[in-house]
Amino acid sequence: MKLRPYQQRAIDLLYRWLRDNRGNPCLVMPTGSGKSHVIAALCQDALTSWPDTRILMLTHVKELIKQNAAKLYGHWFGAPLGIYSAGLGRRDIDAITFAGIMSVCKKAEQLGHVDLVIVDEAHLIGHRDQGAYRDLIRDLQEINPALRVVGLTATPYRLGHGLITDEPALFHGLIEPVTINELIYLGHLAPLRSKATTARLSVDGVHKRGGEYIESELQRAVDNDDDNERVVDEMMGLAEGRKAWLFFCAGVSHAEHVADVLRSRGVVAACVTGKTPRDERDAMLDGFREGKIRAITNANVLTTGFDYPDLDLIVMLRPTMSAGLYVQMAGRGMRIKSHTDHCLVLDFAGVVEQHGPITAVIPSTATSGSGKASTRKCKVCKEIYSASASACPSCGTEPPPPEEQRPDMWLHDDDIMGDDIKKMSVGSWTWRKHVSKSSGKEMLRVTYYPESLTGQSVNEYLCVRHEGYAGMKALSLLATIANCSGCFSEMSGDMPLAEAASILQNSPAPTRIIYKRDGKFFRVVHRTWEEGL
Repeated sequence: MKLRPYQQRAIDLLYRWLRDNRGNPCLVMPTGSGKSHVIAALCQDALTSWPDTRILMLTHVKELIKQNAAKLYGHWFGAPLGIYSAGLGRRDIDAITFAGIMSVCKKAEQLGHVDLVIVDEAHLIGHRDQGAYRDLIRDLQEINPALRVVGLTATPYRLGHGLITDEPALFHGLIEPVTINELIYLGHLAPLRSKATTARLSVDGVHKRGGEYIESELQRAVDNDDDNERVVDEMMGLAEGRKAWLFFCAGVSHAEHVADVLRSRGVVAACVTGKTPRDERDAMLDGFREGKIRAITNANVLTTGFDYPDLDLIVMLRPTMSAGLYVQMAGRGMRIKSHTDHCLVLDFAGVVEQHGPITAVIPSTATSGSGKASTRKCKVCKEIYSASASACPSCGTEPPPPEEQRPDMWLHDDDIMGDDIKKMSVGSWTWRKHVSKSSGKEMLRVTYYPESLTGQSVNEYLCVRHEGYAGMKALSLLATIANCSGCFSEMSGDMPLAEAASILQNSPAPTRIIYKRDGKFFRVVHRTWEEGL
């Protein structure tokens, strides 16, 4: 099975990071980008190149073990794969072992010498040096001190701690080979759309513990007959004939009560929680995929390991301070569909407003969550879209004059819709070191010049010397550009920016870019060096 170009890019960048750095890297790949294919190809390549390699792939749910195992067999029929998972009734160990963390967390001696640990959903590993993942890795390192750990996640941050690379951390670098915007442009993901809602769930008086709302208080605040009936009735009016509805609720009782309201409105609905027996849950989800069940409510179950491409409506009824949980919930709707080009998100819980566009989420420690996203609501079709767009991307209606615009936009659809996207055939590029006038920090600036010589040039800034997530993302983007232009081996993370600019200047420019205006700057969504990249 052939990898997509960005999936192969992920493996190439991973190998180079491991070669040039000590410690453990984490691949940041959006939901739907095919992490399981990358895991499969990495396992096959490692054992083909180094036959004595022993690999342990860890995750927290049996669905991801089954999914990753199926992709490995798809890439490599007859792979030496063992599965160790109580939930799957398997306790096999081989050269490659896919395991549930709770099944093997105390089995280091039985697992023996391991060279590479791969952790899917790596953001679940705690910051502190404790917990099942940390304990097992520490025990395995006592057997093999040269052990390396590779993480994969769509959300490289933890609630209350910021990035998963912030000290004390197991991971030491982030590699981001592809973005959500790029995957949408390439046709591998479906965009999300949203409509403003009248009903809003209030969290007034709900306290927080560890940076998140206390679940018992949250349920009491949002789970009541009036709110449940109001959100269901409004949702049904906005559903527009959509066929598969997924509800994220604040707790078990909340999920059960919302399902009851749906049934009272004549909707075939089921409720999935952590208490649902495995066989019963599997039957419900099969019925959902087959169209026999129209709505599924859930509480903390279907955020990871659940994929149904034709899911076309997500209803958020679970307020959260966790940016990672928000992205995981929204990401369920981004698979390519057979019957529509997008998934509608109805956010009665305020999480989109809380955390911002899904394409530009800020880790929780970097924001108070009180800011408002810059959005507009179309006065004709009620579409919520980026304030930088000149017209509604849904119906084309132009916004009212500034003095008539309301400032209380609550739910929004961000630039993920790709409004006002432009293409350029690139004739050349120039690189130089740039110093920010506001911060005084060094960065790199690349200018793309059109092949025709008559169009507008596009400037892109890479803030590689910034701290935190912005700097980490910029470094990851720089590595991707250098890899695609063939000069990655000449670069290092600590070289002077003027020298890096000189190397890139003398490397092949992309033949085409896809870009859009982002405020007064430009954002390059996609770069093509050859057909298909």
